[in-house]
Amino acid sequence: MPRRPYVIEEMISAKAIAARIEALCREIQAEFEGTDKLVVVGLLRGSFVFIADLVRELDLPIEVDFIEASSYGDATESSREVRILKDLRGAIEGRDVLVVEDIIDTGHTLSHVTRLLQSRNPARLKTIALLNKPSRREVEFSADWIGFDIPDEFVVGYGIDFAQRNRNLPHIGKVRFIE
Repeated sequence: MPRRPYVIEEMISAKAIAARIEALCREIQAEFEGTDKLVVVGLLRGSFVFIADLVRELDLPIEVDFIEASSYGDATESSREVRILKDLRGAIEGRDVLVVEDIIDTGHTLSHVTRLLQSRNPARLKTIALLNKPSRREVEFSADWIGFDIPDEFVVGYGIDFAQRNRNLPHIGKVRFIE
């Protein structure tokens, strides 16, 4: 099936993302000050660039783990059915955990993942998302930290893809389909 042609318009610059991450990390460090180790759990695949920048900026003892959940496939709309494709390698019981998500859209994925992880009895479980689309929320869920609230736009870049493309862009861009 041929893909519809599209262009990408810059929405959030790489410089703005870097500045926001610095501010968020100051808040995260204050929250987790004194932890013996913070388990930073990235939701694959979209969060990998964000999580890399976050952990480099945090001055805390850190362990990184990943969970892969999917509700999109190659579509531009969520299927609302969350599937866990890869689970954590390590245990989180009694540990401080920060879940890192690229974007909160309907809220189904992050809500599902946090319920799953909360059932494993972490000491503290907090969430952060680079992007938030509050107008699209279908389940009640609020992350502890948000990088940017954005309108209902289909976006790519900074780890976020469209059918596995455009993850390598250093900024967040809006996808505009060419008719």
